[in-house]
Amino acid sequence: MASTSSISDPTIARAGIGRRTLLFRVGSAVYGCDIEDIREIVPFRRATRLPGAPSYVQGLINLRGTIVTVIDLVGRLEPGRPPVTDGSIMLVSVAGTTRTVGIAVQEVMDVRLMGDAGRESADGGAHHGQIGSEGNGDGIVRGLGRVDDTAVILLDIHMLLKQVLLS
Repeated sequence: MASTSSISDPTIARAGIGRRTLLFRVGSAVYGCDIEDIREIVPFRRATRLPGAPSYVQGLINLRGTIVTVIDLVGRLEPGRPPVTDGSIMLVSVAGTTRTVGIAVQEVMDVRLMGDAGRESADGGAHHGQIGSEGNGDGIVRGLGRVDDTAVILLDIHMLLKQVLLS
């Protein structure tokens, strides 16, 4: 797999090679998503639980007068693990609406440049689109990448929100 460089590397930034990827930790794994998908990152705050909501929905927070639903990514991706109680909330605008959803993660780590050539599908082959959900294009995992010596699972945040909001 190809190595990645820091976004601060001016040579790569000028060349326009790759995508800026936000790296974050959820449970024991490192995940990444396109930084353009994230509107804002705020410190974790306790959410008001919604009765009858799935366990991975932490609840609602009031963010500067806007009510935001917060999804616990640990609960969604690694059921059985304790929920996020400290870390950050990544705010994502839901495509086609004015709605904002928060995604609670344990740690926001860095922004790195990751080229398409440096990504692979989960089965080890070349990256050819989304994987997961039996190859029907509805998977939340786009592929795998590598930062330094750490594997990064690349997520499609909008597909994740679509699955969570429709479940």
